Amino acid sequence: MSRVGKQTIEIPSGVTVELKNNMVVVKGPKGQLERVINSFVEIKIVDNQVTVDVKNKEDKKERSLWGTYAAHIKNMVMGVTEGFKKQLEINGVGYKVVMQGNDLKIDIGFSHPVLFKIPNELKASVEKNVITIEGPDKEMVGQISAEIRAIRKPEPYKGKGIKYMDEQIRRKAGKTAKSDK
Repeated sequence: MSRVGKQTIEIPSGVTVELKNNMVVVKGPKGQLERVINSFVEIKIVDNQVTVDVKNKEDKKERSLWGTYAAHIKNMVMGVTEGFKKQLEINGVGYKVVMQGNDLKIDIGFSHPVLFKIPNELKASVEKNVITIEGPDKEMVGQISAEIRAIRKPEPYKGKGIKYMDEQIRRKAGKTAKSDK
């Protein structure tokens, strides 16, 4: 039995959840999200509550989809009401980032600046050396943040690169001088 899947999902006021042709559509103040539902998963919407169930609770594949789709729908409802946000920090001498229209122009120690296009569904902002990515879709916010971080991952000796704000970089000791004995 799925502990996550058995929980009911409350629909806050101002949010609508609809089932259309094997697809869940969630609309709210921050936007609209859609997700195709697997045929094994059954979704019921009753009295501002969404319940997720599967046809055969004994099948391992169906049980795994049960909690997964319950979590997806919960994240969709939270995304259209509150939204999701990730912050990345750039560390390093001469490293900088600026917004150029809807793109990020990142100068990060390469011979050329890197232009990173932000999708229309997301909002990006830059304040000093901190990049903030916001949007209703949790997966897209996380994916774009991971792609930006992958441009220059933080290195363990000086900590230069792009890292998440809450990420701890494990530092290594540098080379030590050889003693003459």
